[in-house]
Amino acid sequence: MPDVLDRAASLTGQWGEGRHEPRMPNMRKILVTSALPYANGHIHIGHLVEYIQTDIWVRFQKLRGNRCVYMCADDTHGTAIMLRAKQEGISEEELIAKMQRAHVADFAAFHVEFDNYGSTHSPENRALCEEIWAAIRKAGMVHEQEVEQLYDTVHGMFLADRQVRGTCPRCRAADQPGDNCSACGAHYSPSELLDPVSVASGTRPEVRTHPHLFIDVDKQHAFLDEWTQTGGHLQPEIANYLKAYFLNEPLKDWDVSRPAPYFGFEIPDSPGNYWYVWFDAPIGYIASTWEWCKRTGEDFDGWWDERKGGETEIHHFIGKDITYFHTLFWPAMLKVSRFSLPRKIRIHGFLTVDGAKMSKSKGTFVLASTYLKHLDPSYLRYYYAAKLSDRVDDIDLNLDEFAARVNSDMVGNIVNLASRTARFAGKTGLAAEYPEDGGLFEQAARDGAAIAEAYEACDYAQAVRLILAAGDRANKYIEDRAPWNLKKEGRIEELREVCTVGLNLFRQLAVYLAPVLPELARRAGELLGEPIEHWRQSEEPLLGAAIGKFAHMMKRVERSKVERMIADSAEPVEEAPAAPGPPPPADSDEPLRREPLAEECAFDDFQKVDLRVARVLTAEPVVGADKLLKLTLGLGGEVTRTVFAGIKQAYEPEQLVGQLVVCAANLKARKMKFGLSEGMVVASGPGGKDVFLLRPDPGARPGQRVH
Repeated sequence: MPDVLDRAASLTGQWGEGRHEPRMPNMRKILVTSALPYANGHIHIGHLVEYIQTDIWVRFQKLRGNRCVYMCADDTHGTAIMLRAKQEGISEEELIAKMQRAHVADFAAFHVEFDNYGSTHSPENRALCEEIWAAIRKAGMVHEQEVEQLYDTVHGMFLADRQVRGTCPRCRAADQPGDNCSACGAHYSPSELLDPVSVASGTRPEVRTHPHLFIDVDKQHAFLDEWTQTGGHLQPEIANYLKAYFLNEPLKDWDVSRPAPYFGFEIPDSPGNYWYVWFDAPIGYIASTWEWCKRTGEDFDGWWDERKGGETEIHHFIGKDITYFHTLFWPAMLKVSRFSLPRKIRIHGFLTVDGAKMSKSKGTFVLASTYLKHLDPSYLRYYYAAKLSDRVDDIDLNLDEFAARVNSDMVGNIVNLASRTARFAGKTGLAAEYPEDGGLFEQAARDGAAIAEAYEACDYAQAVRLILAAGDRANKYIEDRAPWNLKKEGRIEELREVCTVGLNLFRQLAVYLAPVLPELARRAGELLGEPIEHWRQSEEPLLGAAIGKFAHMMKRVERSKVERMIADSAEPVEEAPAAPGPPPPADSDEPLRREPLAEECAFDDFQKVDLRVARVLTAEPVVGADKLLKLTLGLGGEVTRTVFAGIKQAYEPEQLVGQLVVCAANLKARKMKFGLSEGMVVASGPGGKDVFLLRPDPGARPGQRVH
């Protein structure tokens, strides 16, 4: 097939060069990516750590005058996508299109700006996968071997790594996914898990064999040893980790194929087999860039071809859980196929909330969309920045500290500086010459170098500390000179000078915070009559300008809104019923019914329940639920109901199809996390395996009322 780079070069000629920005002396050319969010679910506040971290760095580079573009895409392939689409009754293509719209909307609401946001299910990505695969084949790095793989007999499919959970074979940590252990970092195949369980059906999968294609990564061992240990491509702790756990012995071959059925790209020279999602996902970085080049007329070669893109810096931002793929497999793929290698891979830790793993039952697993219903996205951007360093440390979202820090640091320090001076300056304007301020402006301008160095290193916490220190000095200046008193006393010229100093110090802080708080910077620019667009604006005071009408730039965090967000995020968990005690002795007076009776209801209330005969048309397990089956019930004619019933432990789905049951047909539909439940099947029993469906007479007709 024609070379992708040649095609991209011809596209550059078609679109022309007119859209390129002029290059400035010493301007860096930087391409930045974040890990691709998976199209199986919505964005949550844990994901946002990475995208906010990346967006801050990109905005900083642009503010410094560098040419910096930010590429991302949805990761759309794999077994989980198939199962989710089946559960929702739509095609995989419809599912990933719907999720991409939701992802883009969430990112935009948090002021995360991409230059291109693509999809791994694109023709560009398919073409690039084929090109890179051909290069790996040509290098003699591919071989085939039989693989023992876990097979879900309920769904009739081989399971992806993340569709299996069990006990880590190395450290014995429980409830680990099928590819790597979050406790000890070990990598393994799903068949090595102890006590494996299929996430798709909740059953124990079978071990079956199937031929798979492998890449011999160890053929690039010498290159990877040098690349990971020299050149500053990785944080020191990551380089040391790789040296200790992987590079001191031969690298394991990488299994890169999955058998049908599988949603993804079929391997051209291996019909019936598909590239594993981790093969095509990082290639999505390149594909997204190619899409952008097509749209803008950019020269694709200059961004990704190692032979022509030497001046381009590629920076990947990822979480520590995908270190192995990005620091060993990905560089090996790029090296063999002659695409540019990353200049830096910047790895961050996980998010905890109030010191613990995010929890749906506690309400600390907060979706981006839920957060936005209650709180300003700038709060979270600031808090994450104040916590993020250049190390691979986890960060904790302490909800009390979250409110306190935003209120004291942003509202009480930064915004307060503007609110105490802008109202007066709106009438006086700014002085034509910069007044004496005891060296405050000059000191803050000098601080810019250290703040920039901290941003560059991704040590945002250090940058924030320096900015807040400058804010403290500025607020002390305003407190000492009390412009409110100057106004009362009619000392207008002094008032103008104090406001000129105060607002220029505020403007410096707004410039320095612009990568973190773009909305604050936008409002500051509107107030001061000059948009904040370049770092250099912190070095020269704004003079002789009229000041606009002051409007609130950031409100205080209300703790009640935080609490409502948590309450809104909490989901009821399925709790196993209490184990029944032993039956009482025959001569015991203890009643068999031990739980308290429900609240009394009137006969008329009971009469409102419309019990109908229904036939089970379909029955299937619910992904992620231990006790639920999803039933489609026919109530005669074309009337159907979708019902989620907690009977999975007592009935196999195939047992139920075609059976008659009794359905409470007029219950108000209930929105559950798995879908909309439109009724209830009637059953009795203590729970677990002892659940007994109420069965009507075999001759009953669907839709017939039960009295």
